[in-house]
Amino acid sequence: MTQSKVLVTFGDPNGIGPEIAIAAAAQLTGEGRVAPVLVGDAHVAEKAAAWVGADLSALDLIDVGALAPADHAPGQPTPASGHATVRYLEAALDAVATTGAVGIVGCPHSETAINASGRPFSGYPNLLAELRGGGPDSVVLMLVGGGLRVAHVTLHEPIRKALDRITPDLVGQTIRITEQGLKRLGMDAPRIGVMGFNPHAGEGGLFGDEDDRLVTPAVEAARTDGIDVIGPEGADLLLGRKDVDAFVALYHDQGHIPVKLLAGREISALSLGSDVLFSSTGHGAAFDIAGQGKASHAAVLRAARIVGGADGV
Repeated sequence: MTQSKVLVTFGDPNGIGPEIAIAAAAQLTGEGRVAPVLVGDAHVAEKAAAWVGADLSALDLIDVGALAPADHAPGQPTPASGHATVRYLEAALDAVATTGAVGIVGCPHSETAINASGRPFSGYPNLLAELRGGGPDSVVLMLVGGGLRVAHVTLHEPIRKALDRITPDLVGQTIRITEQGLKRLGMDAPRIGVMGFNPHAGEGGLFGDEDDRLVTPAVEAARTDGIDVIGPEGADLLLGRKDVDAFVALYHDQGHIPVKLLAGREISALSLGSDVLFSSTGHGAAFDIAGQGKASHAAVLRAARIVGGADGV
């Protein structure tokens, strides 16, 4: 059986990332469908392997050397751990070509720690857009879980700023990136549903004209380009449709709440639009239980199987 190689970064080394990365890598290695390669620091990996009872010698590891041993402090988000998080991703991006990996899975990060390190950061998609994408908004986050696939027009920013920033061009770009990403993942002719701004998508202007002005033109333009897309429709009704393959949410909570309600911590967070297939987990670094070996690695498994082609999206 030909195995797809997938790089798995540690995320924040002071969070649960290293232990769930190693636990997932050990299980994936045993399954034989995906060949994981860990990307982190060897001294962190040694401790994490002991916490989860894994044989580190049986796993492939790229030792980045990003975190000094003295700075490994499980449970504490620090500037040093934030710096290491970014270095792990950069090292994985560099290693894609040399290892023949089909993509990358990133374990949980801390936006607080990364920003404290001096690097502006608002999530993996924006970092990928900077490092390997086509600039701001060129990479779209799509959450996968609970039977839903939800892409986001805006993400980690104040809700007022997010809504003020939405334009037909931005909505249209998100629709196109989502369609291209789904096709890349093996879905030949995806149907996409776009959520509205307002209750009932404005009810013909009764509850505001934002949907008619900002969303409808984007949907119509995408449809003219041959994309199978519907909307805008009220999110409450649209999400119940079974004839839609993926949804486009306009802002963070509109998309995150339904997926997390249905899938809990077993969510894959796919970044679509860069030249590298990337997925992270849909949960945080859980500093309160870091170093205890009890965090679930289910989301890492799911993400690695999707990126590696062992599971469908």
